Amino acid sequence: MKNLKYLFILTVLAFAGCEKSFEDLQINPNQPTSAPPSLIFQGILNDMAESCWNDNGAMRYSQFHLCNYNYYGNNEYNWTTSGFDFYTLNNVKQMEIEAEKLAGTTTNPYAALGKFFKAYFSIRMSLRFGDIPFSESLQGLENTTPAYDSQKDVFVASLNLLEEANDLLATSIEKADNSLQGDIYMGNDLVRWQKIINTYKLRVLIHLSKHADDSDLNVKGRFADVLNNPSKYPVLESIDENMVYTYNSSTNTYPTNPGNKGFDSGRYNMSDTYLGTLARMEDPRTFIVADPAPAKLAQGFTENDFEAYVGAPAGEGLDDMTFKMGNGEYSAIDQARYYSTFSGPEPCIQIGYAELCFNIAEAINRGWVSGDAGDWYEKGITASMNFYGITDAAILTAYLQRTPVAYAGDNANGLEQILTQKYLAFFQNSGWEAFYNQRRTGIPAFHVGPGTGNGERIPKRFQYPVSERTTNTTNYDAAVTRQFGTDDINADMWLIQ
Repeated sequence: MKNLKYLFILTVLAFAGCEKSFEDLQINPNQPTSAPPSLIFQGILNDMAESCWNDNGAMRYSQFHLCNYNYYGNNEYNWTTSGFDFYTLNNVKQMEIEAEKLAGTTTNPYAALGKFFKAYFSIRMSLRFGDIPFSESLQGLENTTPAYDSQKDVFVASLNLLEEANDLLATSIEKADNSLQGDIYMGNDLVRWQKIINTYKLRVLIHLSKHADDSDLNVKGRFADVLNNPSKYPVLESIDENMVYTYNSSTNTYPTNPGNKGFDSGRYNMSDTYLGTLARMEDPRTFIVADPAPAKLAQGFTENDFEAYVGAPAGEGLDDMTFKMGNGEYSAIDQARYYSTFSGPEPCIQIGYAELCFNIAEAINRGWVSGDAGDWYEKGITASMNFYGITDAAILTAYLQRTPVAYAGDNANGLEQILTQKYLAFFQNSGWEAFYNQRRTGIPAFHVGPGTGNGERIPKRFQYPVSERTTNTTNYDAAVTRQFGTDDINADMWLIQ
């Protein structure tokens, strides 16, 4: 009994000496409670990345290439849900906190890019779904059931965030702040980041083309501000400044590579929407992205004949497509180009100069701003050609002067040309942008049929994450009812109404 008494006293003294609260005792000493902002920053940049030949289907559903073998997938638009990006946005919030600790001020490059990321990921979610939780999001346990903001309000707030990001970054540039580290895209170059932010801003404004006259959005005014004030709002000036995701031969290999050639190189073929458009316009990119159809070579055509390059219509039944591909009637992707190395033939553009040129050309064509739409249109085509190594002036000039290509003027035909060339330039880059542009404009016309499923319709959106239906039911139901009636993939969101 005496020993037990002493043991009790020693235990009490031990706890009293430590003076630790219950909360202190809950802390795991082996788990970090903070991280360098550069480390969090790098993770956010990786979350931004949209891969080429991506397994989320963006390139297939944009009808650049198609799957002809059911084991590997199909071409049906029978979508269901997609995910939110709030995990990444929470990391953005933590990056800002850690950067402020380090810098002692909220005026730092991480804070500026934090505003860009908030706009970027919020827009990315809204483009998928429509209305999303925004103003009440990221509050943790204080609010686990955030209300949904209207898509319009998300765009207005995001445009304001981009304005603030540009201003904050300009301040950091003026101060020669070199604290940014861990940048896998722009080499920690704040000037290049400022160009990316404003180039992206023009992309966002183009998405709003159906609401260009809305005074709350001020689409035309914002676009003109960027275009007419390059010292305040610098944008990309060449393909050398593209924001690109780079592959390597070890830890981050190119999606198509020698290691998987034997598994899937014959399971995918080119789409008529993309390759057929190239071939019909006698576009030199045809010979770079695809192989000639073997059946056409057997008929006497050569690899230098545009007629030898054949894409399948996406709406074709999968059995027919499989048979025809096996019969050599369709073109595969260029096997030598896309399966030769583990690092790939080129990086994947995330935000690029060619798209910028076409966005400016579109804005001029629509009468938002003054300028030479034809010049920007030709700059966009040239930039895309240069990306593929086509730099011969004679080839470029001849192509630009061809009847289907030569700019038709600031009219409906000219606009269709701009949108078509922008689509062609999106091949295997920029994630879902090709799909979103087609959704907004109807150009190019997508093939539909038994092979695309969904009642031969191209869907307009994704359903909300399943977790929202079960954990945020009231706000989910209100958002769905307000917008669509039901959580329908074929419903028109506000953006495209």
